[in-house]
Amino acid sequence: MNNYKIISAEQFRKNPFQLIGKDWMLITAGNEDKANTMTASWGGLGVMYGKNVAYIVIRPQRYTREFVDREDTFSLSFLDKSYRKTLNYLGTVSGRNEDKITKSGLTLVHYEGTPYFDEANHVLICKKLFRQPLSSGVLKEELNNTWYRNGDHHILYIAEITNILRINQQ
Repeated sequence: MNNYKIISAEQFRKNPFQLIGKDWMLITAGNEDKANTMTASWGGLGVMYGKNVAYIVIRPQRYTREFVDREDTFSLSFLDKSYRKTLNYLGTVSGRNEDKITKSGLTLVHYEGTPYFDEANHVLICKKLFRQPLSSGVLKEELNNTWYRNGDHHILYIAEITNILRINQQ
């Protein structure tokens, strides 16, 4: 367990549209004492401020947001399709109400203090650079009406990808 190789951004040859939008990812933050995770299918990868970055969005009411706001780092874990049911569970149950990480059966480990899942194929370790709530004033009305009928606009995070771990499955 916990076998990984650090790879460069150039060696990370994955399609972000597939990884994030179709396969989903786990956003995980916390420390050695307490962490939380959530499934996400919105976000992106790119370059900003001269750095390789990840973009994530989290609704304000999500419990994981409290952990992401509190910590300097978070991880994005990408698991294979055999974990789809687990990803669905982690995206629909709140860590406020139960220990969903333990119930998921996944193995929470840490890279230099940042939690991630040992079952992942790839993990991005991210350091926050920017945080801002999305405002309805900048969205087209049709998007605002479709995605934010309750006024719970996502919070946008831009984070430097400090390390990419390729997990060596046994």
